[in-house]
Amino acid sequence: MNSLWNDEDIVDIPVGDDIASRVYSSRLLGKDKSLVLHGGGNTSVKVVEKDRFGVEEAILYVKGSGWDLETIEAEGFSPVRLEHLQRLAGLPSLSDPEMVNELVTHMTRATAPVPSVEAILHAVIPHKYVDHTHADAVVTITNSPEGEEKIRRIYGDEVIVIPYVMPGFDLAHLCAQRLDAELTAHTIGMVLLNHGIFSFGESAKASYERMIYLVGKAEAYLRSQAAWDITGDPAEHDRDAGLRLAELRNRIADAAGFPVIMRRHTDPATMSFVSRRDLESIAQQGPATPDHVIRTKRLPMIGKDVDAYVTAYKAYFAENEPLAKEHKTMLDPAPRMVLDALLGMCTVGRSAKEAGIAADIYRHTMEIIQRAEKLGGYRALPARDIFDMEYWDLEQAKLKKAGKASRFAGEIALVTGAASGIGKACVGALLATGTAVVGVDIDPGIETLYTRPDYLGLVGDVTSESRLKEVLTKTADAFGGLDMLVLNAGVFPGGCRIAELPLDQWRKVMALNLDANLVLMRQAHPFLKLAPKGGRVVIIGSKNVPAPGPGAASYSASKAALNQLARVAALEWGGDGIRINSLHPNAVFDTGVWTEAVLAARAAHYGLSMDEYRRNNVLKTEVTSRDVAELVIQMCGPAFAKTTGAQVPVDGGNDRVI
Repeated sequence: MNSLWNDEDIVDIPVGDDIASRVYSSRLLGKDKSLVLHGGGNTSVKVVEKDRFGVEEAILYVKGSGWDLETIEAEGFSPVRLEHLQRLAGLPSLSDPEMVNELVTHMTRATAPVPSVEAILHAVIPHKYVDHTHADAVVTITNSPEGEEKIRRIYGDEVIVIPYVMPGFDLAHLCAQRLDAELTAHTIGMVLLNHGIFSFGESAKASYERMIYLVGKAEAYLRSQAAWDITGDPAEHDRDAGLRLAELRNRIADAAGFPVIMRRHTDPATMSFVSRRDLESIAQQGPATPDHVIRTKRLPMIGKDVDAYVTAYKAYFAENEPLAKEHKTMLDPAPRMVLDALLGMCTVGRSAKEAGIAADIYRHTMEIIQRAEKLGGYRALPARDIFDMEYWDLEQAKLKKAGKASRFAGEIALVTGAASGIGKACVGALLATGTAVVGVDIDPGIETLYTRPDYLGLVGDVTSESRLKEVLTKTADAFGGLDMLVLNAGVFPGGCRIAELPLDQWRKVMALNLDANLVLMRQAHPFLKLAPKGGRVVIIGSKNVPAPGPGAASYSASKAALNQLARVAALEWGGDGIRINSLHPNAVFDTGVWTEAVLAARAAHYGLSMDEYRRNNVLKTEVTSRDVAELVIQMCGPAFAKTTGAQVPVDGGNDRVI
């Protein structure tokens, strides 16, 4: 554990700017994933400010709910009147709604986020700066046999040891009592058993470096006990598990009641863990810290028996719900973590981001479990304590802040010819609706079209059957299956009349515009059958299907044949719940084919200005790639839920078609 503090980084922070110093050291903590993950941990600083009447009052600036330490800004800290918080700690009891009300109504900035539920705890610590993390090394030790005794041996009187109490008022009340009784001049922190660690000091640097020092001692202890290095033989994973992943995702989505993204992880460390002979016992103890339960549920699913997992979850709820303070409504019983000797680790969420968060958390959990095993065995908190956290209203509120799910949350689309033009527009439109998208194109730029967890760009020639199989395998590995297929890749060769049309050009156009789509449809069919909301295919056809023009025989014939293929597929696949519809765009000029020079030349050929040429249709309107993409979205959505085999023009009205 090394300090990241660099005095040169803060030369621009004015002397006495406590909030800026707080932001800097908070971000240092957030950068180290062995300390905090995805919104975990919290920090604070106590300052003196003047109110509207010029009267000085002490204010606690504490991390606001929903902010992440790694990226926190000054506005991410909530200013709360310190004296009021300290008085609250002396109350004999305070319910969660009452506590939140007291925190919010005693802020000095109405636009600030809701203060951390541990604001009262920060307030009773008599130091200016306070840091709180869920350091892996500390949690490892406290989640092992005689964890409390080990902590006391490691730290002596440097820390106060607090037994596990659920975060909130009760924890703050207990800590206030322990601080009054045990705080000495040597005390620089607190260890919360099975939860995390606090450090504190009179400067941001002192508090931060005390955290590094304390966690470093825990790491040194693990090394001294030969419990630091994790070794194992990475097992071989199933390299062609695409359909098995899609089937598993389908069953999990059915249990959850909504589509899910399922990300697969088969790195050596993961495969070594999931292939352990004692996996059933060590992975069924519970999370490393209760905070993780809202992301991972209490237990991962071992193997692929979703029904058994659901039954066990319902039993867990039935056993613990009667013991809760108030009635609870059961959450969905679907797993968020799957550990399987051949599949590896599969993480589940309503979005790729959620699935990624679960993966990050469990990677650290795997390390904690294996190190704790070397200390005598991993021991998580009892199910009752985890249940209380999982169904704690304040924790559930963190998830509810995400708001209503996006239109295609948990669903996956594959778009061909996605690096430019209509394909690129389709990718952007689908991402905007919450879809996880795989874009395929022969252009290497497809890989970097977007850098975000819900996008995967794959370079590939769609005329290669083997490459298309790889694309579907990678799609399943990345997101779990396939719900929507947008067939856009194609070629429009230069004008050539039939009398001069070379056979090799004809075959090349047919291979890309027709044959490749047949192969991809055929290979995608079993995946689309497993789509939780039914599979959808959108064919990007052409105005040339109903109204071909001279000099475009190969293009017109290939698109017409593709259209006929789609109609037959609609007939054959309807029983599988797959709907297939076609769009026929025309005169879409914001694509790579239509450069300004080409557009100007074509407009001049017809004696039109460039603007007139763009709008040369019945409605006198310009048709863009985005217009086509928006109709693709509609065809994949509920508006077309009972439509298949349809052909819809998107051309501003073409007199020949009409």
